Parts: sequence; structure tokens; C-alpha cells
Amino acid sequence: MNIGAGNGAPELTAGLSIIHSNHLEDLRQVAVRWICSHPLKPLENEIFLVQSNGMAQWLKLAMAANDGCGISAAIDFQLPARFLWSAYRTVLGEEETPYESAYDRERLTWRLLKLLPCLLEDDRFAPLKQFLADDDDLRKRYQLACYLADLYDQYQVYRADWLEDWAMGQDRWRNATGRVAPLPAGQSWQAELWRRIQADMRQPQRGTSRAELHQRFLQTLAALSTRPTGLPRRIIVFGICSMPKQTLEALQALSRCCQVLMFVHNPCRHYWADIIEDRELLRIETARHRRKAQVPADLDPEFLHQHVNPLLAAWGKQGRDYIGLLYGYDRPDAYRQNFAEIDLFQDFVAPDQAGHLLQQVQQAILDLQPLPAAGQEKPSVAPDDRSISFQLAHSRQREVEILQDQLLACFEQFPDLKPRDIIVMMPDIRAYAPHIEAVFGNLPPEDERYIPFTIADQPERASLPVLAALEKLLHLPDLRITVGDIMDLLEVPALRDRFALAEADLPRLHSWIEGAGIRWGLSSDHRQSFDLPSGLEQNTWLFGLRRMLLGYAVGTSVPWRQIAPYDEIGGLEAALVGPLAAMLEQLEKYWQLLLNPATADEWCQRILDLSKAFFTPAGSRDQLTLRRLEEVLDQWLNACTDAELDGPLILPVVRSAILSALTDASISQRFLAGMVNFGTLMPMRAIPFKVVCLLGMNDGEYPRSRLAPDFDLMAAPGHYRPGDRSRREDDRYLFLEALLSAREKLYISYIGKSVRDNSPCVPSVLVGQLRDYLASGWAAAGDPESGDRLLAQLTCQHPLQPFSRTYFQPARAPGLFTYAHEWRKIFDTAKEPKTTPSLGPPQFESRLTLEQLIRFLKKPVQSFFNQRLNVHFEDIPVTTLDQEPFVLDHLAPFGLGVKLLAAGLAADPKESAAAVEQAVQHMRLTGELPMHGFGERAAAELARPVEQMLAHYLRLRERFPHKARTVEIDLAVDLDNCGDTSLQDWLTDLYQVDPADAPSPSESYARWHFYPHTTLDKKGQFFRLDSLIPPWVHHLAGCAQGLHLTSYLVAPDGLVGLPPLDREPARQMIQTIIANWWSGLQDPLPVAAKTALAYLRAEPDADPEKAVRAARNAYQGNAYNFSGELGYSPYLKRVYPDFEAIWQAEDNRFTVLAEALYAPMVQSYMQEH
Repeated sequence: MNIGAGNGAPELTAGLSIIHSNHLEDLRQVAVRWICSHPLKPLENEIFLVQSNGMAQWLKLAMAANDGCGISAAIDFQLPARFLWSAYRTVLGEEETPYESAYDRERLTWRLLKLLPCLLEDDRFAPLKQFLADDDDLRKRYQLACYLADLYDQYQVYRADWLEDWAMGQDRWRNATGRVAPLPAGQSWQAELWRRIQADMRQPQRGTSRAELHQRFLQTLAALSTRPTGLPRRIIVFGICSMPKQTLEALQALSRCCQVLMFVHNPCRHYWADIIEDRELLRIETARHRRKAQVPADLDPEFLHQHVNPLLAAWGKQGRDYIGLLYGYDRPDAYRQNFAEIDLFQDFVAPDQAGHLLQQVQQAILDLQPLPAAGQEKPSVAPDDRSISFQLAHSRQREVEILQDQLLACFEQFPDLKPRDIIVMMPDIRAYAPHIEAVFGNLPPEDERYIPFTIADQPERASLPVLAALEKLLHLPDLRITVGDIMDLLEVPALRDRFALAEADLPRLHSWIEGAGIRWGLSSDHRQSFDLPSGLEQNTWLFGLRRMLLGYAVGTSVPWRQIAPYDEIGGLEAALVGPLAAMLEQLEKYWQLLLNPATADEWCQRILDLSKAFFTPAGSRDQLTLRRLEEVLDQWLNACTDAELDGPLILPVVRSAILSALTDASISQRFLAGMVNFGTLMPMRAIPFKVVCLLGMNDGEYPRSRLAPDFDLMAAPGHYRPGDRSRREDDRYLFLEALLSAREKLYISYIGKSVRDNSPCVPSVLVGQLRDYLASGWAAAGDPESGDRLLAQLTCQHPLQPFSRTYFQPARAPGLFTYAHEWRKIFDTAKEPKTTPSLGPPQFESRLTLEQLIRFLKKPVQSFFNQRLNVHFEDIPVTTLDQEPFVLDHLAPFGLGVKLLAAGLAADPKESAAAVEQAVQHMRLTGELPMHGFGERAAAELARPVEQMLAHYLRLRERFPHKARTVEIDLAVDLDNCGDTSLQDWLTDLYQVDPADAPSPSESYARWHFYPHTTLDKKGQFFRLDSLIPPWVHHLAGCAQGLHLTSYLVAPDGLVGLPPLDREPARQMIQTIIANWWSGLQDPLPVAAKTALAYLRAEPDADPEKAVRAARNAYQGNAYNFSGELGYSPYLKRVYPDFEAIWQAEDNRFTVLAEALYAPMVQSYMQEH
């Protein structure tokens, strides 16, 4: 039949043409040339049926190229199912075929949800009744409705004959050969349920299932003599590797009046639709022998040998069955004359060339070539052939780090390679996306190692903040509503705009939230919903908000009606509390509202109101998202109305339906965007690339498993039909397609060793099969017998860390390399002699304070970085505010304990105990202490050491009852290399004895420093020597100024005293410290305070080896001190990464500095009890 469109439009010959090739590039070229040479009418659309957007983009690029059509326009890419439904409506009429079928999975779900309760009294539905026995909240019924809707949706496509029989009251099923058998006794309910579904439909809907429409569609087309108006004149099916038989029947029927061109990617030039794998043959033969009277003990292995390609037999079942189906519809003689060739098979390896290993494997599949027979010589693989490589890592992060290095090596190996020539695929992009961003996104574009990349296939909620916020809000009844939850919501611009907040306001709000003692829970009522007792309002949002508002109102911290005001709220910034309160009010409102079941109509209104209450669109994407929400709600409401579902629904059911509809990502986002493409392994992604990389090829993760429900009759043994979908068979064929689509390199990565104990991990069974195939069919050069050497040549086991020394030792590990030159510096620093000259004297004003000297003595190396280089390595502390306090952490004595001590010191000595108790009560009101019994215990733990220190303090006050005046410290340092340096400060908190009891005022001073932690070891010896540094520096300054000063360290378990020093020795000690401080500003000194003090405490003169051991343990840790001083200081790690580095630096200068800086203090202190 010639298809004309009138008005001089080109004539097209109707019919079905099937073009095969092992190269998609050739198929694309033929398709583009055919379109160019047989153009449609200007206003007609070219119809392409593809399975992915990636394939559509690839075709568009070819058509827009100069050697293609020069433009890509008027082309409609559709999925087969969508096109087929459109064809049904065109052929059968829109009155007979609705725009959306009532039998679609989404709509059928809600009809089943309504029907299921009505069926349970029928004995035939006993299995369903048993499943739903304890379904108190509708969740199990919804889950079952989803499973059943999906199953009947599949039946309509793959088992239409079953549904036809069931609709006629015949409870039976057919296998692929047409043999009829009664349904199993426990499954007859499926036929009855289908009849109940049809009976529940309104009359116009009853005949609109795909199964029924398909038969009428075929019959109508068979009776037509002309093409119905609205059907396209040409339909091109490109690159689809599997379609249901129902779709193929429809395409064949359409070919009576349309030109249907099918471009099929076929991995093998020979007929291979009847090949089977060993395991399948074994199953068939075992079943056949079991029917015989005598069953042989073993099957003959020679009988099981197949003269076919093992990989094609193992991985190609899906393609094999599809191509087998195509042969049933193919009539090549009818269209052969229209094409120069209809079988466009092209060798991967030219006859006069050997080709690399990847090409040889591809050629063997193309030629259906079996493995070499026993004794037959194997092809050899060159030592530098890495066209197939296996990279073994310890984690996903390491997989991506290794990939980056390997891709950089590929760019060096193939100068014409571009980022767009590389695709990286994995079983689940969501598991790898953060690692990809962290590794590939870590380099700036100007870095020569930067590789442009794009990540496809991510759910839209990953890129649309409004969707993520909406999902969180729809989980309100399940949320504890922590500080983290609220701050996450406030990160969304559309939500901030709704409450008139700016991004710059968030740090201030976060600070107030932390200061007000908020942890989680809207109120005590909200906490009760988590089965907690009533009245637990401390640390809730209501608790903190009351403190903020009262603090703003009264401006003091004096409690009022058991509320402790948070007095940091003030000034113009106080207006931020209003939006926070408004947001919390809305959260409280919708928390209560979402708890209550409602009808579908009421739920739609609730969710729309919620979106308006929390979002003001901040841009076009937000507007589109909220508009999409309205559309989804409208579609869902129509589905529920169509199903006549008018009963109440609970939030989890509604939320699941709405979010799944909202977050269905497009098949591919930004695929083929001119960068390295990262995406999920999915059907129809066999687009050819020069480099194909597969990550995550781990056992149990690929092939991906999907357990079919027990009631899925399609999965029953003996009922498989060609064209059926199987996730595992899909994944096997995807692996085959990935291998065939690689042109220069196939890169396979998996976790080969455990990150926990370094034990071996098994790769995917598909990787194992490929490795076995390579070992059996090829050999390394010079070793023609063993395939193990070849596998070793193709495999690289990488170290656990990216900074492993082996990356920089090519002689030890020839296959290991890295482009991360930052790590090399670590080892270069450790092994190379120091060549960096010291810095010159500092140019800033050389006036010193006591605090500067204290910081220097505590951390000499850090002082160099902070003061001279203005470099600060400290991590920004991330405070976890999502849990109310139950116990006090180890820093509580230095925070809360100091507050209690300050309250006791500020009071009259006789009232100090009462003042401490009053401070404890205030801490309870501010939420700083745990609640109830936990709080009593915590208060006791805090108060006990404070009371002990106050007792020591009162003893000292008895000896030194009078507060002395503040003494000015002004000490000039006379050192040649220090310039004009002086120590200038004030010595405060001095006390003195009664002048009548003192020989002279200069001999009567005392000063003390509080340390709220134990200072004695189990033997009663003072061991926290570093805690003496602050009082020691003040002590030296006072003595050097001429005071007869005694200083004390006041700890809960005793006093440590520093006796008076003569003025001149004190000045000499100060000068020594300042001289080393000056030297430490020009070069980091090889000394660390705690390490030096441990060394001195061990008495190096008496036992040098013991002292060195003590210093080593203090620096880098041991069984009792896991981290050591090194573990807590990034500054020490940067300069002296191990004990040897600091001990041996500058000719063992460590001991000299320890003696000069810390020995006088160690020799001076006196322990008191």
C-alpha cells in the first residue's frame, strides 16, 4: 500500500522493515539517511519510538549534524507504551478509548483499595484475608493494592489471554505453548478479583483494559483499507532491545497502513535465537531424564558442551527471545529492495589485524564463536593491553577516586578522547552521587586535572529543595522536629521567603536556638505522641520560644514564673523571633491536622493549604514544582473519584501516592551533555562510547534482585514466555550491551576487599563469568596455557587510602599511580631533608601579653601558625542540638561547672553553698541540665567538685583575707635577637595576708587559678602538669615584677603551690620563654607541651629510655591514650607527623627546649592536700 497525504506529499510504502546491525552508529546513519531521502510533509512529525531520553538525544545530535539532516525539528520521541495507547485512541476512536485507562496501575490501585475489604468474607480470598488480618491503619491494604494493581497491569500486556479467560468465568491459565490448565487452588482468587474489578467499573469503562482494546485494535486494522486520519505515515522504532509481544503485534498491524521501520541492535550476525546456557540445558535435560524409567547417575559433559559463545548464551536471553519474536514477523523479501543492506553487521577487528582484547571479545560474540577446545592454542594478549580492566577498591569513595585517576590516564593515552566520549554507569546512582560530587567536584575548573561531569537519573527531590521540604512537612507526624529539621527547612529559599527570613539571618537564629536550650519537640503534647510521659516541656520549641520572648520583654535573666528569660534577644535583630514563632505555629497546626484521616478531597485541600502556608515560590523552578503539585493532586483526586473511593485515608497512604508521582524523575537528565556522563545502568543505554566504565559491580548488588510476590503467576515455573520482563535478565543483557558499546576501553570496578578487615569480597556473578571467559579463551603473552596470569595483568587491587605510600613507589606496585600530587608532599616532607629557610623576624609590634605567652607554652607549633602565618586549622565545631541532655559530657566541668564556681565565688563566703544551689536551679530552668532524676544526678556531679574547690578557696582566703590592688607588669626583655620586646599586662585577682602579720607588703601576695577537674593519679601524684602553665606564667610575671608571690592551682582533689621566686631568676625564666617565643615565630619549634612534660616527669637523667617511651606515648598515643597529643593537633600533624620527626628534628632540639621551657615549672611546684 502506498501511503499518501495528498497535496503532493511524498509517497511512502507501507510495511514492516527490520534492519539489524551490531553497531548502533550504522543503524543511526541508515535511519538519518532514510529520513533525509524520504522526507515527510513539512507539517508532519517524524515519530520515533525509543526507550530512553538518552537515546533520543543521541539521535537528535546526529540529525542536527552537518552530515545528517542539518536540523533536528518536527521529531516526536515517544515511549512504546505511550504511542500504543495513542494509536488505540486514533484507530478505535476517542469516544471508545478514554484519555486515561481506568485499568492503569495508578488508577487501579485506588479501586482495589476500595474493593479489598468487601472480598475478605469470601473463602476464595482467604490468602488475602490472612495477609490483612492485623491491618489496623490501612498500610498493608494499600501495599497489597499496589502490588495487585502492578500485577494486573502486567497481565494486561503480557497475559491478555488469561484475562480474557477469567472475564469469561474460566479459572485457567495457558503456558507459552498454549497448553491450558486450571489455576492452582490457592490462586483462583486472582480470576475472581479480575471479574470483581470489571463488575465495579462503570459501563463505559468495562471494555477499556489494554487486553480488550488490543484485540479490537488488531481486528479494526485488519478490516481497514486506508490509513485512519491521525495515524503517522511513518513510525521508526530505534534501538529497543525488548518489547512485549503485544506491542510487536500492534506494530505489525500498523504496518498495513503505515511505514514501520525497526532498527535493531543485534550482537550476533548469525541466527542465535535457539542458543541456551549450560544451566538452562542442564535443567531441561534433567527434567527430560526424570521422565524416563532409568535416570542416569550423571549427564554426559560432552552432551552439555555448546558450540556457541558462552557470554551470549549466559547474558543474552532477553535479546535472544526478542530477536526470536522478531523473526516471526519479519518478511525481508518484502522490503529488501528498498535498502542497500538490511543486515549491517560490521567486524570489530579487521581480518588483517589482531585488535585489542576488547575488540576480540566483541568479535567472538559477533561470530558466535565458542571458546577454544581443549589443547587448542589461545590468542595471546599484549602486556600493555588494558582495553578490559578490573579495578578493585575498598569502598564506593575509593572506587570514584580511582576512577578519576584512571580517566586522567585515559586522556593521556588517547589524545583525541573527550569527556563526552566517556560514560560511567552503576546499579544505583543515588549511592554514588555524593562520592562523585566530592571527588570530581572538588577540583576547580582551572585545575588541569578537572574533568567536566554530569550526573543523570537522580530523583528530582535531590535537585529541587521545595520537593525535599514538602516531603519533610508531609512526614510531620513522624518527625521529632529537631533543631536540625527546622534548620534544614530554613535552608529552602521558598520557605524562608514565606516567613520573611533571609539566608543571612540563619546563623543568628541558630545561635539563639542553641542558647535558648531547644533540642526537639514542638511541645510536651507533641512529645506525648512518641509515647513519652506528659509534662516534658523542657528543651522543646515552646520552651525555648517562651524564653526568647520573655528575654526580649524584660531584658534580664531573672526567672519569672519558672521561666528563665533568654536575654540575648534585643535590638533590631529581635524581629527575627516573630517569623520563627509564625513558622512554629504553622508546624503545630499542620502536625495536628495531618494526624487525622480524611477523604481524598479533604487531603487535596490540606496539602494545597500546607504548600501555601509554607512556600512562596523563589523562582521559576519553584513555581513549576508547585504547579506540578497541583496537577498531581488533581490527577490523584480524579483517580479516587473514578474508583468511587470516598472513605477516609491516612497520611502514609496519601503521602506515598503523592510523593511517588511528584518525584518520578525523567529517564535521563542532562544525558549526553558534552561531559563525562554518570548514570544508572538502565535499558537502552547501549549508546556507543569510546570508554565505558562500570562501578559497583559487587555480588548481591548486580544483577539487581527483585523478588516477585508469591501470587505473581508469570513467575511460576514453566510459564515464562518470550518477551517477558525480568529484572535479573534485564541486568544481564545490560552488561552485555555495555561490553559491546565500548569502543576503546571497558573499565569494571568493584569492592574487592572489605573496608573493615581487608578480607576478599566476591564480585558480581557477571564479572566472575567474564573473568572465567577471558581466562579460558585468552592467555598472557609468553604464558599460553594459564589464564591466571592474564587476569592478574588485567586486575589492579588498590590500597585502602588514596594517600597510600605504594602509589608513590612504582617499583613495588607498577600498576598503581595517582594524579593527586597533594599526597606526595606528605611523603616528600617526611623523607627529604628540610630545605625551607626560616622566616625572618616578625614585623608587627613586639609587645607581649601574658595570654600570648600562655598560648605559646601550651601549643608552641600552633602559636607559629596562628600568630605568624595567620593560619587556623581548627575544625568548626558542629554542635548536635537534636537530643536533650541525659548525661553530662566530659567538658561539663569546664562549662557548666565554671558557671557554678563563678556563682559561689561571687557570693559571700558563708553563702557560697546557697549561691551554687541557686545557680543549679537556674540551669534547670534554662534547660542545661537533664530532666527529672537525670538532672538531680547531673547537678550532684557538677556541684561536688565545685564545693570541693570552694572549700579549698575558703582555706586560702583565711590565709590571704584581703583583696590586693592590680599590679602592672612591664618587663623589658634584653635579648639581642628579640629587638625591642617587652611584656606588658596587668596582674589581677591578687590577695594578701593581713598587713599586720606580714613582714612587708611585698612578701604577702597570693594568687590562685581554678582547674575544675581531677589532677591526681591513682597513686595520689599530681599528673596534669600542663594545667600549671597559666598560673606558672602569671607567677613568673609577678615574681619578676618584684612581688613575693605564692601561686596556687585549685583543683577538686587538692592544691598545687608555686613558691615565691627571686626577682632575677624569674626575669631570666621570662626572658628564656620570650626568646623561644620569638624564635618560634620564625620557625615551628620541635616541641609539644604535654609530650615535653611527660618526658620531664619520667626523670630523663635517671632513666633516659623510660623518658623517651613516656614522651612517645604522650605524643602519638598508646593503649591507654589512643590519640596522643598528635591526634588532637592538625598543626603537629602538618609539621611533625610522627614522634621520630619531632624527636630527631634539628639535632634533637626537643630535649633542649623541654628543659628550657618546662623544667623550671616541673621543679618548682609543691603538692598540697
